[in-house]
Amino acid sequence: MKDIVNLLFEARKLKHIRRSGYDFLEAGGETVAEHSFMTAFIAFVMARIHPELSAERLTALCLLHDLPEARIGDLNYVQKFYVQADEEKAMLDSTEHLPFGGIMRDLVDEFNRGETMEAKLARDADQLSLLLDLKALKDAGHLPADKWVPHVVERLITETGKALSKTILQTDSDAWWLSKFSHK
Repeated sequence: MKDIVNLLFEARKLKHIRRSGYDFLEAGGETVAEHSFMTAFIAFVMARIHPELSAERLTALCLLHDLPEARIGDLNYVQKFYVQADEEKAMLDSTEHLPFGGIMRDLVDEFNRGETMEAKLARDADQLSLLLDLKALKDAGHLPADKWVPHVVERLITETGKALSKTILQTDSDAWWLSKFSHK
């Protein structure tokens, strides 16, 4: 049980690690844990769109994809030009004493390879999480967020991800609650 509890404390650390890309955007921000939650929530929704796929695996891919960042931190796209983190070693060190550690490592590897349909959707969920933030920032008047949108959209690989991104960009981020006050 001690190794499992250590894993829980390690995962909890993600609540305190800031996503570093927002420094370049100069607005917004989130922790890795907040991002992982949103990515997993998007995966939950995607699994309902694709009931033929494993909802558990799709959601697990998203929950675990950034777990190594508890050890290596969050490297943004600029930092990755200069710094190379050993994500595999971080995952091995994190999970080697767990009875289900191999499953966790396999899921992170599957996410990173991006070959299965679940992994492709999970990778799109990762990007859609950022796109939702960018759209909300743009709607709040932070125009530089608009510069990032094409880069995020071009990384989408599934038809579901592309369709969701199109609708995200056509929907005001506050429409969901403002509709309660609209007169019909």
